[in-house]
Amino acid sequence: MTPASPTTPPDPDSTPDAIPDAIPEAVRGSAPGSAPDSGPDAIPGPDPVVAPRPGRAPRTAEADVRAAFARAAFEVTPGPMPLEAVRRAGRTRRRRRTTALSAFSVLTVASAVAAVVALTPVRPSPPPPAPAAVPPTAVRTSAPASRTGADLPPALPPAPSPKRVVAAGERVDAGKGWRIWLTQDGKHWTGPDGYENFRSVVDGNIDLAAPDVSHQSEGNGEGAFHSGLYYGTRTAGRVELKGAGGRVIVATLLELPGRPGWGVWYAHSGPADGDLSPVLYDRAGRPLSSLPPN
Repeated sequence: MTPASPTTPPDPDSTPDAIPDAIPEAVRGSAPGSAPDSGPDAIPGPDPVVAPRPGRAPRTAEADVRAAFARAAFEVTPGPMPLEAVRRAGRTRRRRRTTALSAFSVLTVASAVAAVVALTPVRPSPPPPAPAAVPPTAVRTSAPASRTGADLPPALPPAPSPKRVVAAGERVDAGKGWRIWLTQDGKHWTGPDGYENFRSVVDGNIDLAAPDVSHQSEGNGEGAFHSGLYYGTRTAGRVELKGAGGRVIVATLLELPGRPGWGVWYAHSGPADGDLSPVLYDRAGRPLSSLPPN
């Protein structure tokens, strides 16, 4: 910012207090054209009065001195104002004030959080819920069925059929050294001893027009292998072996392609299963035929 140029001092003749052109004469206290008092016996008199110009009142030497100083002040040119230094000092003070306020705020928040944590009660965790009791699995206790229609076991709910379609002559591993395969003539199987057995479906000994089931079993003290034919229906669903005490073993079914109206079933039993009775069901879970225990 550039200071304003000094203004021109006022004209001494423009005011009643204007000083005369000869300042030394006023300071000496003598009027123009008069000699000053001198000598040891000089007696000071009143303030000298400058002879005024026509139409103006006289004035004292004090007014002349003031006017001289005023004119000298107007001739002084002030230096530039240090605005940039003032701005820097202001920014420094603002930064210090902001830093102090931020530190104070952080300390205040930390103190409040510590007070809340200290005053919050700690509640114990609730005990875990007790495990739900699992009811024991229900076991059917149907008694062994006979071949008469009135004595057949009640219908069972539909279940996925363990039926497997195999090609003619395809050897199926029945487990524990047993193998089974089907041909158009009937059922073939071999045991661990390697001897082949056969059960015909075309020799006239079975009636393919009525639902029925057959049963062959071979075993020893370690268990038995059970197999047979089911026939006389195109809706066979499953074959079950039922034993004493409600023991139930679901057999595996084998059938040739095209639903020929007959198939083969097989299953394994343990030494404690005792005599078992096969029961044939349709796909809806209705019993179709059964045999006495064997």
